[in-house]
Amino acid sequence: MIPTQIPKETLRNREEAASYLGISPSTLANWACTKKYKIPYFKVGRSVRYRQSDLDAFVQNGEVD
Repeated sequence: MIPTQIPKETLRNREEAASYLGISPSTLANWACTKKYKIPYFKVGRSVRYRQSDLDAFVQNGEVD
């Protein structure tokens, strides 16, 4: 069954997510590739998207060295 309502979530592309975290987009891409930090992301076509709530949780947990 398809849900009748999908919760609205702010999605960020890699550049926006990196800017929010204060790092470069290439660093964020490197983290995704090496799995240094496990920030959830998903792909829409060839684009990578990050949920704002996942970025907030990452910042709140203080997981950056």
